[in-house]
Amino acid sequence: MTLGNSMLIPILPTLQTKLGVSSFQISMIITVYSAVAIVLIPLAGYLSDQFGRKKVIVPSLIITALGGLISGVSAMMFQDSYWLILLGRMLQGAGAAGSAPIVLPLIGDMFYREEEVSSGLGVIETANTFGKVLSPILGAFLATFLWYLPFLAIPVFSAISILLVLFLLKSPKQQTPKKFGVFLHDVREIFKQKGKWLLAVFTLGGICMFVLFGVLFYLSTTLEEKYGIDGVVKGLLLAIPLGALCIASYLTGKFIGDKKKLMKWLTFTGLLFAALAVFLAGYVATLSFLILILVAAGVGIGASLPCLDAFITAGIEKEQRGTISSLYSSMRFIGVAAGPPVVSVLMGGSPFVLFGLLAGLTLLGAIVGLFAIRPKTNGKEEGRESMKQLIWRDLFKGKPRNKAR
Repeated sequence: MTLGNSMLIPILPTLQTKLGVSSFQISMIITVYSAVAIVLIPLAGYLSDQFGRKKVIVPSLIITALGGLISGVSAMMFQDSYWLILLGRMLQGAGAAGSAPIVLPLIGDMFYREEEVSSGLGVIETANTFGKVLSPILGAFLATFLWYLPFLAIPVFSAISILLVLFLLKSPKQQTPKKFGVFLHDVREIFKQKGKWLLAVFTLGGICMFVLFGVLFYLSTTLEEKYGIDGVVKGLLLAIPLGALCIASYLTGKFIGDKKKLMKWLTFTGLLFAALAVFLAGYVATLSFLILILVAAGVGIGASLPCLDAFITAGIEKEQRGTISSLYSSMRFIGVAAGPPVVSVLMGGSPFVLFGLLAGLTLLGAIVGLFAIRPKTNGKEEGRESMKQLIWRDLFKGKPRNKAR
């Protein structure tokens, strides 16, 4: 899934030139992939709950490979191949819907202790982000040989993934499928009981991906149009903020364990930090400082993502976990789909407006998380404790000493 989008980010200006389309049209290469996935992810989640994760992942990877093949062969054989490439991207999105998003509930199935689930999700987010780090470099490198070669690489990676899943993945035994009416009733009950914080987590996941892919699109375009940087060097520069996000995700996953209130405060402070960094990006005049600021934003988003994943996976029973986590993945895909075209339009105006809006959206996400996510300990909702008290207790499992009177 990561390669499906991030590998194409650095070569979008090249694709635009080769295909003779507008900036908005080329952004649709990213958007249609994500838009199809958004629609199909909930269905894939439901099917994985009913019939097993592995039985959904393998056919989905086959569809992804077919989509990449259609895009690559069309670009190779036809001069006016834009619409056929979009068709292939739609198939890739359909395949992505049933592969990467199913991994989140699969991790929840494989581990029983919440701290193991959190650590596993941290590794998954790290792997996801590490793919984002490598894919711009790989995409730029492949495009130096043939501009359509990144499309043809997707079937190769899909085939490798299929073999790994078939021979190395041992998913837990699936329970007897429920009737659709019973399953739907159970999902409704979940939203009645947990809808407030679930919708908050969904929203925050979408915001993180919107800002991340919007900023990557901006950086990719700016590097080529303003600084004349392309190829592998461009991919390496795009990988720097993604590398920071990768490290932050890994460390957060190892650190949070089963401390739900700490997850809440890390999500809040991470998004707050990211909002400040994105806002400052609008006032930066040099490339080095811009990348440094985006590294800071990557750290903030990277600290938030494993916490959001853990809320979903640890907070939902196995029978409905695939469906609920798929809705969360759909919201993340909405962010991926909307970020590049929105930023493409806003780049025609002032950078202060562009980064101000992105920062404001990130800040709004932090506030939503602060008030809507109220973790429970031993079945009781957290009280109105101060941030200092919560962090002290989460970190040291004790209470701060009162000052002597």
